[in-house]
Amino acid sequence: MDAIVYDLSSQSEAEPNIFIKKDWVSILDNQNGVYSANQSVIDTSQFSNSNKYINYREAYFTIPMLLALTQTGVGSVSFTPATAATSADYALGLKNWYGSIIHSFSVDLAGTTIIQQTPFQSLWNTFRLITTLSYQDLLTIGPSIGFYPDNSSSWYYLNAINPTGGGVTNNTNLFATPVVSGAANSLEQTNSGFYQRQRSWNFNALGLSGVLGSAFTNMISQQNLALLYKSSILPPVDGSAVPAKGYWAAQIVGQVYLRHLHEFFDKIPLVKGMFMKMTMNLNNSSTQVAVIQNAAAGAASFPTSMSQQLASSSFPLGGVNPIMFASGNVLNGMARVIVPSASVTLVASLYVGSRTYEANAVTAIGGNGQIGYVNNLTLNAPCYTFNPAFEGAYLSNAIRKIDYEDIYQYQVLGIPKATNFNNLITNGIAGIKSVLVLPFHSSQASASQTNLSISPLQSCFDPAGGGTTSPLTYINNYNVIISGQNAIYNTQRYTYEAFLNQLNGQNSVNGNQIDGMGSGLISQTDFENCYNYYYVNVERCLPIEKGVSKSVSIVGQNVSEWTIDLYVFICYGISVNLNILLGSRV
Repeated sequence: MDAIVYDLSSQSEAEPNIFIKKDWVSILDNQNGVYSANQSVIDTSQFSNSNKYINYREAYFTIPMLLALTQTGVGSVSFTPATAATSADYALGLKNWYGSIIHSFSVDLAGTTIIQQTPFQSLWNTFRLITTLSYQDLLTIGPSIGFYPDNSSSWYYLNAINPTGGGVTNNTNLFATPVVSGAANSLEQTNSGFYQRQRSWNFNALGLSGVLGSAFTNMISQQNLALLYKSSILPPVDGSAVPAKGYWAAQIVGQVYLRHLHEFFDKIPLVKGMFMKMTMNLNNSSTQVAVIQNAAAGAASFPTSMSQQLASSSFPLGGVNPIMFASGNVLNGMARVIVPSASVTLVASLYVGSRTYEANAVTAIGGNGQIGYVNNLTLNAPCYTFNPAFEGAYLSNAIRKIDYEDIYQYQVLGIPKATNFNNLITNGIAGIKSVLVLPFHSSQASASQTNLSISPLQSCFDPAGGGTTSPLTYINNYNVIISGQNAIYNTQRYTYEAFLNQLNGQNSVNGNQIDGMGSGLISQTDFENCYNYYYVNVERCLPIEKGVSKSVSIVGQNVSEWTIDLYVFICYGISVNLNILLGSRV
């Protein structure tokens, strides 16, 4: 402490300005606000022609999303979200991280592909975020990027139609304590991560400032919220007689940092004149849920009971369903969305932009509803102007070698319970750094287990795909085999081994080896519930071996009671030489 006091007292007050100007510039993608093809393409010609240095590590995408909820059929007044007693403001949410809307992402540099298009890329990126961020990051950038991990021990499993949705669910957003007496031990009841993510965007100008306060509209109008591009709930519309239906929607203006999409952007230095073409394939999704409200008509204390069941889903790319329906248990987000004694199918949709959904939304409610106010996906990046005294020193080594990581993805599907597996993942990849296995309940399991026999990644009640795996999907006798050699000296058998020996400290500050200075959001309790990350670092080798292509296999035994699917990611190193003055590959 004395040394710190002395150093602070000895510091000079004046520091030279390395840069004389910093300008934030936004460029639109090439879609003109229409994302019906589930794709966004953006090029950086505006940056490359600016004659300024771009810091892509700070850059981020602004992704406008319209989350909407309406009903099927006509002539029904069951869905009345504009009425306070049946508000839908906490009925819907999103899975963890706005980047989950991106199924795959690729980048071309001057016509050469430097980032490969890999499906289910969001699974790997969410793993990186969860093992990298700290709890302080959740408070600062978490709301901007839609990131707050789901509670690992708030999940349910019911093999019948019920208020939470059936199968494995983790969608309770009412704060409650678990039962601690008169019953066998149960898990916690509230997924606070789901609730915190909802809070980051579901501002309703019609809501009250506190239980007894006045409406927010006394302080700001909906028109000015749109002017500011603030995420908010649009004015809802109650269902009425033919032809109008009930309609609820939220405009979500989310940010996704480029460095969170791919490590290349975390390693690239300040660069001039670099032309890139970025392509994102988007998880635009639609989900139908049948909801039954069983309370007697007119009951003041409804619901006495309700249920919801997945009816159908639409995923053009077959990726992660980013939509989540809240639990319908008493006082949860879906509990009072439907009027008493009603039975209706609700349709939830999430689309990038607003124009894609505009025609369907307006038609669905008889032309009386509002649509979103942000249409275009944009890339935002800072442009720096050097102080000439420092620019020469920076350019003294104009050719920079960038070492970064890319991923290869493979799936091992349909491993029955108590079954051994031994699967070749790839015949040969050079520069292998790590192998990550994410287990999920298989879509081949029975309908009572997985809700219409779909993958948990596509469930609207289970946050799987936003960081969590399926719960209790353990693998025994696990090992990774690299060109015939075991990566784990003793075959991994126990859960504490998988966490403490392999996962703990990966991607974290100081590898979590220094108490009081670390990061990462996964504990052993989390690992043993819903974060079954089987991760092995395999990059330790002689330098001469790093350029040699090696095969990768995984072996183990499924010791869970359900059939499981394994999503396998192999991380490998790549190098590229870049001229930071011209932005060209050398």
